[in-house]
Amino acid sequence: MKTIFYNPNPAKIDEVYPERVVEELRRLGDIDTTVYSKADLLSADEKFADVEYIFSTWELEPLTEEEIRRHLPSLKAVFYSAGTVQFFARPFLNCGVKVFSAWAANAVPVAEYTVAQIILANKGYYLSAPTVKTKRYAEARKSFEEHYPGNFNVKVGIIGAGMIGKLVIQMLKAYRMDVLVFDPFLADEQATALGVKKVDLAELFSTCHVISNHLANNTQTQGMLKAEHFATMRPYATFINTGRGAQVVEKDLISVLRERSDLVAVLDVTDPEPPVESSPFYDLENCILTPHIAGSCGFEKYRMAEYMSEEFRNHLQGRPCKYEVTLKMLETMA
Repeated sequence: MKTIFYNPNPAKIDEVYPERVVEELRRLGDIDTTVYSKADLLSADEKFADVEYIFSTWELEPLTEEEIRRHLPSLKAVFYSAGTVQFFARPFLNCGVKVFSAWAANAVPVAEYTVAQIILANKGYYLSAPTVKTKRYAEARKSFEEHYPGNFNVKVGIIGAGMIGKLVIQMLKAYRMDVLVFDPFLADEQATALGVKKVDLAELFSTCHVISNHLANNTQTQGMLKAEHFATMRPYATFINTGRGAQVVEKDLISVLRERSDLVAVLDVTDPEPPVESSPFYDLENCILTPHIAGSCGFEKYRMAEYMSEEFRNHLQGRPCKYEVTLKMLETMA
């Protein structure tokens, strides 16, 4: 058995895989700690012929089916210590290679970020803080008291009940909130088990104090959120996007934010990313931009490597694995 790191950027491997995980991988699979790139693989016909397992993370270079079969004929599985595998998984799966992703580990900080934004939004933080900074304390206080509900018996809307959406819902159980969900793939019995109410987008946008987007990123969801939704948001509501910018018709969102200064958009993702220099998002006071920080950063990245190390152990020992990705799953997952 031969195990390698595969990535064009060795610093990314160091960033995600702490030494304790590398040591565990040495024990489990005698991993070669050299970090190999796609150029390394393609320049040697036989060197990687006995490789059975690959570990990687962000910046992984996709391979074609032909390249996999020719240069990695013994490959059994790829362990990806990061989130989405949409950009590289299909050729591996078509070659009979298992793909495991740490999307569940990456979901944790996204959900934590989202819940934090929901709590702040319901307290009127985003508009009151700038008002206080301009020495209008009384105005900010009055606006908070008159317009914001706080975090008790409020309606929160979740768009997309996948891994992240479900985790947000679970974390919100620590608060007394009514959670509404739009997700055509969420079965009624699942909604009941989660303690949420399934609704359409129209009801979700028009009734919730905060709406948070967690849609999977695919052609069906691109441009799904548009003017007809944003224009119906209740007064002083907040829209949070940690999904993908392409799911929002941004010109529509910009138009509504211009017309309604009471609304707030908290955008951790945009399309393109970052926004172009001329984007109105930079100048709108009711638009909060963050630089795609909801996902794993700092020490949080180690969680992804730990998930994949544990999955590797389960795979080798014939125990059930939690985070294997299938072709069917790629149809709906982020």
